[in-house]
Amino acid sequence: MKLHVLYFASLREARGAASDVVELSAPVHVAELLAALRAGPLSEIDEALFTRVLVAVNQTVAGSDQVVAEGDEVALFPPMTGG
Repeated sequence: MKLHVLYFASLREARGAASDVVELSAPVHVAELLAALRAGPLSEIDEALFTRVLVAVNQTVAGSDQVVAEGDEVALFPPMTGG
């Protein structure tokens, strides 16, 4: 299955790209997708950027146990700072 993964803010800068198409073998939970991204396209990203990533699936905030299926759009937002 293919997923469109969007990166925002410092994750986009660190990745050097706004998005990736990720191919996985079956529907997965958000936590499994994050693990696959850490092992693949985001393996070089500082762990501090990735520890509290907010995930949205099809423009709705998702928990780590939500299932992500073929064609879903997944957006990753790093923790926000500032005032």
